[in-house]
Amino acid sequence: MTNPRIGFIGIGMMGHGMAKNLLAKGFPLTFLVHRDRSRTSDLLAAGAKEAKSPAEIANASDIVILCVTGSPQVEDNVFRAGGLLEAARAGLTVVDTSTAEPGSTARIREAFAAKGTTYVDAPLARTPKEAEEGRLNTMVGADDATFARLKPAFAAYCENIFHVGPPGAGHTLKLVNNFMALTIVASIGEAFAVAAKAGVKLDKLFEVVSQGALNSPIFQMMGGGAIAGDLTRMKFSIANAAKDLRYYTHLAESLPIASFLGEAVHQSFEQAVALGFGEKLVPSMIEAQEKLNGMQIVKRP
Repeated sequence: MTNPRIGFIGIGMMGHGMAKNLLAKGFPLTFLVHRDRSRTSDLLAAGAKEAKSPAEIANASDIVILCVTGSPQVEDNVFRAGGLLEAARAGLTVVDTSTAEPGSTARIREAFAAKGTTYVDAPLARTPKEAEEGRLNTMVGADDATFARLKPAFAAYCENIFHVGPPGAGHTLKLVNNFMALTIVASIGEAFAVAAKAGVKLDKLFEVVSQGALNSPIFQMMGGGAIAGDLTRMKFSIANAAKDLRYYTHLAESLPIASFLGEAVHQSFEQAVALGFGEKLVPSMIEAQEKLNGMQIVKRP
């Protein structure tokens, strides 16, 4: 049996690796013209085709994968003139791998269902490095039959594929996951600031935490990078982190459930954005602490 035709929207840091691995595993691929041409030449050389609109992508595909920043970008690709909904049809499946607001996901799913199109939320974990290696994690919200049908495509770019529940469960779980991860990031930034101000040697802080229960891949990327003077080891921007935390606090409010910690972490990232660090990567939460407290924490090369 031939592999289904894949349409791909979002050839960015994560999307490039995903698209590359789909092609390598034998999935015919059409992608939307991207403003950054540096990430498209190898895809075209491997046999991918370009389309000029989301509707053209839908017409050329059995499965469309969206890998964009968040709900506004997803909604634009779905609802605009020449968007995916315009070309939606029975038998088409649209997979949203972004971190999105569950309320938006539900509205889009209903709009597609009216045209016989299945909408699946399958957000991602890990980094662009694992995307290039085909070793991402995905958490999929779908019924059992849809999940089984899509699993071979997910396996092209994922090491771990989690069926986390019915439609909508993927985006909800991703927000909870990111809240926990970004809480750790914010706490590391503050802890390094307090330790530096108190005269604690940061290499000793790093050494102690690395050998204890608090150690984690996030701590190694952020704390280890700080010791080395490298705040680029965790490839996720502060602005995107603030967006994800905003979605998380909206989710908590909609339930409703108290989220004092969520609000505090969200505002710590919004503060970093306001200080001018939005386009920097999340380890630069340490830089935000430097600016707030008028001190140097990380030695630059």
